[in-house]
Amino acid sequence: MTYETVIGLEVHAQLDTKSKIFCGSSAAFGGDPNEHTCTVDLGLPGVLPVLNREVVEYTLRLGLAVGGDIASVCRFARKHYFYPDLPKGYQISQYEEPICTGGSVHFVTKDGREVRINLTRIHMEEDAGKLIHGDELGDPKHSYSDLNRAGVPLLEIVSEPELRNPEDAESYMRKLRTLVRYLGISDGNMQEGSLRCDANISLRLLGNEKFGEKVEIKNMNSFRNLRRALEYEEKRQSEILDSGGVIHQETRLWDESAGVTRGMRTKEYAHDYRYFPDPDLVPLTVDRKWLDEIRAKMPELPDAKSRRFQDEFGLPRYDAEVLTAEKELAAYFDRVVVTAGEEQAKTASNWVMGDVLRLLNEQKIAIEECPISPEQLAKMILLITDGVISGKIAKSVFDAMAESGEDPETIVEEKGLKQITDTDAIGSVVEEVLASNPDEVEAYQGGKTKLMGFFVGQVMKATQGKANPKALQEILRERLGS
Repeated sequence: MTYETVIGLEVHAQLDTKSKIFCGSSAAFGGDPNEHTCTVDLGLPGVLPVLNREVVEYTLRLGLAVGGDIASVCRFARKHYFYPDLPKGYQISQYEEPICTGGSVHFVTKDGREVRINLTRIHMEEDAGKLIHGDELGDPKHSYSDLNRAGVPLLEIVSEPELRNPEDAESYMRKLRTLVRYLGISDGNMQEGSLRCDANISLRLLGNEKFGEKVEIKNMNSFRNLRRALEYEEKRQSEILDSGGVIHQETRLWDESAGVTRGMRTKEYAHDYRYFPDPDLVPLTVDRKWLDEIRAKMPELPDAKSRRFQDEFGLPRYDAEVLTAEKELAAYFDRVVVTAGEEQAKTASNWVMGDVLRLLNEQKIAIEECPISPEQLAKMILLITDGVISGKIAKSVFDAMAESGEDPETIVEEKGLKQITDTDAIGSVVEEVLASNPDEVEAYQGGKTKLMGFFVGQVMKATQGKANPKALQEILRERLGS
């Protein structure tokens, strides 16, 4: 039978604040176990939570970025469940009255499709601690709680069940990471758990409007794992349905080493958590003046930046999407164009997307650590445009800049890499090459015009790649009589 996949994601973004959401404990990653704790996040009797204003501001930034409806009044709720890393026995979250509803996330797929996924809600909540099983510490009989993460501020971003395949789910997740990084509200580091998601997936017969029974896969912490887990679950569920079986609503975990999902527990429903308004926190009122101030300070977002790169610089959409996927990469490209000039935008795009990204990948560094500054790359591009060096020689100059950090002009001068533009000097080398290859000359003049590449290569070899390509082509055609 033919099934349609239905996927919805619940993404958790850890906010990049100095302190936790309801107390002054550090929200920094790492530290010794239970180092970043206080009486509030330990859940000791008699303490009261105090909301971190910066958490609200960061939430409003994302709500505005996705075009969501910001509530003028919202409320925190207690979500009850019992686990050793939840010291209070409940998590402070939002339920019936979230701070943001609606909005959407847009992305372009690898095959060029434009996709819009609507959001159900964005709400604030606190993270739980971390349970460390003794097997990892050489003490298999015990488990330990590290509460450094307890109370760290999170945003939960819930999508509508509109994703239809694992590849789109991965693209959606990547776009969310781009958004939170552009906004400066989260570092989006999936390895450290700053961005992770729970994926809900179900299958239904193609053309059927009714949703199938969903399965939740918990805590996907990499794009690759998200896609692989969903692909596996698609296959698992389709095999069960094809054999006449029934899908049960449950929570499953992804076993990365085995490449399978495994049952964890029966899926809870909202009433299992016994939500009710938190009596220790008054309703939050979002002042319209404050919201307008935040809106006025919003940065240029990736979709707007991509459109600008296409409209102002004439870049293809693919180039613009790649260059704006990371805020820092887009800023690097922008600086190259400012220095080299807008007419060099496409050339700059080719160099950034090609050699610069290759360099970063080889050295395993971020664009901020690139040994070649945007200004240096722009100067090198202008050397090509001005005919000082050829595109081929530029490759050598680029590698030398990466190794030494010197400006391209210095490298070209010291290594004697300037193009030969003197037509007499080029003509002299052409004569020597033609005289040394009479058979090839006769064949060319007999109609084998593809030999032009052979002659160009021989002259370039003799001049160590310094002959001006345009001048060389003209001289060769003249001497060969074509």
